[in-house]
Amino acid sequence: MAKRRQLEIPSAEALKEIEEGFARETPTGPGLRPPIADVVADAAMHSDPLPPSERADAARDKSEARQLREAVEKGLIAREIPIHDITADALTRDRIHLDEEEMVELCTSISAHGLRLPIEVFEPANPEAAGKYALISGFRRLAAVRRLNAMSGGEKHLTIAAFVRQPDSIADSVIAMVEENEIRAGLSQYERGRAAAMAVYDGVFPSMDEAVQRLFGAASKAKRSKIRSFALVHEELGDMLTFATQLSERQCLRLAAALRAGLAQDIRRVLENHVIESAEAEWAVLTPLVEQAEGVGPDPSRGGRPKVASRVRKGTPISLANGVSIERVERPEGYAIQFRGAAVNSEMIDKVIDHIRYLLEEVKD
Repeated sequence: MAKRRQLEIPSAEALKEIEEGFARETPTGPGLRPPIADVVADAAMHSDPLPPSERADAARDKSEARQLREAVEKGLIAREIPIHDITADALTRDRIHLDEEEMVELCTSISAHGLRLPIEVFEPANPEAAGKYALISGFRRLAAVRRLNAMSGGEKHLTIAAFVRQPDSIADSVIAMVEENEIRAGLSQYERGRAAAMAVYDGVFPSMDEAVQRLFGAASKAKRSKIRSFALVHEELGDMLTFATQLSERQCLRLAAALRAGLAQDIRRVLENHVIESAEAEWAVLTPLVEQAEGVGPDPSRGGRPKVASRVRKGTPISLANGVSIERVERPEGYAIQFRGAAVNSEMIDKVIDHIRYLLEEVKD
């Protein structure tokens, strides 16, 4: 008895050869294409000539590719992003002091071992003003990589690893920034208060209470109360204090008590009339007024809590060719012009102020 031959599925190449053979031997023209040719063509199109093991590998690769795409879309996979595509100050930063010794150590570590933890960014809705990517967390790491890039003459450290997040709102981005700094490298007492005050000033939160609650929700009630005092120090003296970030918790609280006692103008006057070169000298200048306040009751007109900043009204940002954006800010007490961008520095602001003063003081004939 003859041994039966096991049927095998023809390969795609074999099916194609069969189809071409039919095409050569069959007359062509309208209505002359044989049905078997269509059957063969359809079989070739839907056939899977791969062995079972290879088909399983292909299916697994397809599943992994889908999972990878989903992870990228959720911001779970770090990307290499050009450092010049990232705007560090699109959000008002909570950290205002970078310790030089710590920055040198961080630069040395990144240069020797690479960046161990990616930064976090998001794609703002207004890239023309805020840049292609806006920084959420990793201000020190980005600053270190930019410093290394400058030290190499722009030839190295051109990109930085970053998670591209999709926050639901600007408030979520600010919360993420504060939480990251609280966990990795704690903010100073003053910086905590400043973060809350600036979030209200920028219109992220409608009141100081909500800003403190949202930004420092994990803190105790007593700690949140202290942060409101730190915010008051920034609101009243942020433009006058030279070494604010070096104030201790107790010093911040004593200074806030002096402000509530109605000594804000006296404190500003004494700071303005002294040349201050160290944190110790600055506190020595403040101490007499702080001690004076501790001997009197608080000013009843101020209430028991720091003032709640009103929401501000902002104009449309104007983007300049040098990457700087300017924006009009209207508050109950007056108007301000807000400058943003990597090129903004104290020298530029001084020139702008001098020009504004010239325009306002110019006498018309």
